Formats: sequence, structure tokens, C-alpha cells
Amino acid sequence: MSYDPPRPTGRLLLTPEDRDAPARTRRLRGLGLGERPEPALDAFADRLAALTRAPYAMVNFLDEHGQFFAGLHRPERDVLTVDTDPGTGGDGDGDGTRREVGRRLARDHGFCPHVVVRRKALVLEDVCDYPRFAGNPVVDEFGIRSYLGAPLIDSTRTVLGTVCVVDLEPRPWGREGLRTIKAAAAELAPRLEGNGFPR
Repeated sequence: MSYDPPRPTGRLLLTPEDRDAPARTRRLRGLGLGERPEPALDAFADRLAALTRAPYAMVNFLDEHGQFFAGLHRPERDVLTVDTDPGTGGDGDGDGTRREVGRRLARDHGFCPHVVVRRKALVLEDVCDYPRFAGNPVVDEFGIRSYLGAPLIDSTRTVLGTVCVVDLEPRPWGREGLRTIKAAAAELAPRLEGNGFPR
């Protein structure tokens, strides 16, 4: 296994075209996933956050309309904008405050759409080092500075979504971080289809 983090591209951020979104949406609905929080996936995200010492960890399902964190670990905070629908502009005060990560995220926010389309893990130790990713809305709105994510690929070879962790500070994830996130995805993906995922 080689570890070769992406290099700066000098291009503006473009959310990748996701031609598989309609088929993924049908597959997720068939499995009963991506429409509600799942306590077992929250517990999985809690374990992943502890393992990586990251403040945020997610099990993220992407459909045609956006992203849904069916599993979410976030710091304990009482923030009014949690779970604000991205279309309502819950952070539109312009007062410089940052929103807290909630369960839903617009399709053009974050780095998981890149993981899903690429079908492989993505390591961003400092997103500001990569012009393609530094302009992403999550950098300014949530203060995200580092990302580590891997695709959840099921037995039909459909990428259902991702497991990921993020931090508000640059993080040297390294080879160990890459191994950890890939192992987490490999552990969870078959459980989403079988009896290993309690509802």
C-alpha cells in the first residue's frame, strides 16, 4: 500500500459530477439507509473519533439531493444552528460565528463527494494547502482544516457513502491514518447490508 497525498492542483474547487447518484439513492432506500439517524452508526462514529482523536467523525450517505450523516460524533455543544437545513441560511447573520456540523450538508459542501466519485480514500492533512479544496464552504463556515475519508463500497460495488473524520486544525494523518480509515470502511460496509447492523 502506498501513501501519496494529493498534491495542490492550482484549480478552483469543483464538486465532481456524480453520475451514480440515482442508482445510489435507490440502493440506499432499498437498504433503509440515509433518511434518519442510526444509533448504531452514531456509536460507530464515536469509536472512530476516539480511535483517531478527531473532534468530528461521520458515517455519511450521499444521494441525489445532498449528504446525510446517519452516524455522527461531534463535540458536546449547545449550538442553535445544529441541523439547520442548508437551504434556510441558518448562518446568514454575517457576524463571523461558525456553524456547528449537523446531520445534513449540501452536496457541494465538504470532501465526501470527492471520495464517492473517486471510489478511494482521500487524505487532506491541511485543506488550505490544496487550492482545489481550500475554497470549499466547510472551511469558512465550519472551520474544517483537515479531512480523512474512505468510501463505503457494498457487495454490488455501489459506493453508498463514506466514513470520515475531520479536525479544526491541520493533522498529520500519515499512513496510519489512511490504514485506520480504510479499515473502518471495510469493517462497516458489509454490516450495512447484513445482520451485523442493529436497527
